[in-house]
Parts: sequence; structure tokens; C-alpha cells
Amino acid sequence: MAGAPALAAAPMATGGLTSQPIGHYDFCQANPDECSIRPQDQAPVRMSGALWKLLVSVNVGVNQAVKPMSDLENYGKEEFWAYPDNGFGDCEDYVLEKRRALMRKGISLADLLITVVRKPDGEGHAVLTVRTDRGDFILDNLTDAVRPWDETGYRFLKRQASNHTGHWVIIREGQAPLVGAVK
Repeated sequence: MAGAPALAAAPMATGGLTSQPIGHYDFCQANPDECSIRPQDQAPVRMSGALWKLLVSVNVGVNQAVKPMSDLENYGKEEFWAYPDNGFGDCEDYVLEKRRALMRKGISLADLLITVVRKPDGEGHAVLTVRTDRGDFILDNLTDAVRPWDETGYRFLKRQASNHTGHWVIIREGQAPLVGAVK
């Protein structure tokens, strides 16, 4: 898709505060400055052709640059969130790198939200949600396609709060419909 998506995606409905994933908690202990940011502008970023191209470019670029490796293989522990500076990582490491790249391009952290989902097979997974005025879009290490959140087939559990990088909120009505499902 060359320009911005033609159709708007629905924004996720979020609820109250919930617990941080343990990996994010540990990441915040090691990087406290990254987990105490309170973005001022709470309006979603304006979707444009240039933003769409940037999202696709960052998603594909990070997916190609980082090689998959479990935390246990990479760090010797089960759950360790870190930037993939050594070229290896698992899903949340891809998310952190995409978030960092987009933040460096001027996108507010209020619009770059680490999100925890369940894949259709029940396995936990992390993706990056990008909030826009045309809805919420997902950057995922399992696909180079940037998709509306409600076209992923994932069950959305929780994500970072848009007003504080160290807080997490539940996602109400968190089941993304299966693509092509009859309603």
C-alpha cells in the first residue's frame, strides 16, 4: 500500500489500570527514565501517506534486521525485555526497537504502545500499537504487513497507557474478529 490506508481502523477501547508484564517491570527497573514519561499531547498522531510509509518501512526494516532468538537462548533467562542491540531478540525486543525508531522520527510515545496479545494458538505475544486519527494499527514481527488491530485475529489483553509509559491498561472487548468471520 503506497499511501495511507483508505479505510479507518477502529480504535481499541481501553479500561482501567492493570499490572505490568513482569518483563516490562524488569525493563523499567533497568531503564527508569523510559518508564516515567508522561506525554503531553494525548491526541492520536495524524495518519498521512508519509506516516504510513514510515510505519511500513520501520516494521519491515526491524523485522529484517533482528534475528529471532528466545530470551533463554539470548540472555539465559525466560523473560527479559531489552533492545536487540546484539541483533537478536524475541517479540517484545522487536517492539522496543520499532518504538525507539519511530520515537526518533518524532512520533509521540503516547501513540507508540507496547501491547500484549494472545495468538490464535493461545501463545502470548507482544506487538506495537500505533494510535492514529484513523484508528489503531499493529506492527508485528510475525508479518511485514502493518494491519488494523481488529484485522489481526489476536485477542488483545493489555497495553501501555497513552498518558504514562510505566502504566498499563486493560483492553475492553479485546478480541479482534477473525478476518473474514461472519458476524
